Amino acid sequence: MCTVVIDVPRSAGEPVRLLAVRDEDRDRPWRGLGPWWPAHEGVIGVRDDRAGGAWLAVDPGAGRLAVLLNREDLSDRGDDEVVSRGSIPLEAVGRGIPDHPATRGFNLVEVDADGAHLVEWDGLSARRTRLAPGTHMIAHHAADDPGTPRIARWLEPLRAAGIADGPEWWMPWLDVVERATVDSSASILRRDEHDGHVLESLLVCAASVGPDGVEVREATLAEPGRWDEGIAAGLRAQPGAAMPSAATRADAAQ
Repeated sequence: MCTVVIDVPRSAGEPVRLLAVRDEDRDRPWRGLGPWWPAHEGVIGVRDDRAGGAWLAVDPGAGRLAVLLNREDLSDRGDDEVVSRGSIPLEAVGRGIPDHPATRGFNLVEVDADGAHLVEWDGLSARRTRLAPGTHMIAHHAADDPGTPRIARWLEPLRAAGIADGPEWWMPWLDVVERATVDSSASILRRDEHDGHVLESLLVCAASVGPDGVEVREATLAEPGRWDEGIAAGLRAQPGAAMPSAATRADAAQ
């Protein structure tokens, strides 16, 4: 079960900041950030090689980002009646997702320069909610749901930590993520078993989305589900150059 920490700014013109942790079977093949989808020109993201879709997708030209989290499906549809959730982030940064997706349940975090929304799909109905200014945590239920142990334990410390000034804005959040690993039941980096499948935290992405464009970085965990100093070093080591939006490029050309 993945986790997203997101900060929606209170002032216009400031970027949305996001830290996303991907949980998956360590043996399921995947690729890090890259342009893996020829049919989605200009889109980069984290690809699931088994189904071909995305966990996180970014359209730098449009200034949009979307990241997917699994959610319980309440429908009685059979496996032959649904398709992979991995199509959803790609559609979200493009033409938009359908009102009734042909997938199992999910939470989708959509981000652009104007703010962020959470789409909740339980297999029966969908709800799209604008996230209010401030820091939020999202897992497999509603935003900031205290019924999720990691949210109940770590949302307020994340809010208190805040965003750092300068290019390494994510470091206060990572400090909380490191502290969280002492409590396995509420850890943000996780190893969970569900129905015989083991899901472990594999990847951390930090993204900034604002009027000046999109910046996204990634760091792979040395050992799935466990904190290591290489996470911060991996995020820090990447160039992290902002990818300007189409509007920003047009303004610069005038």
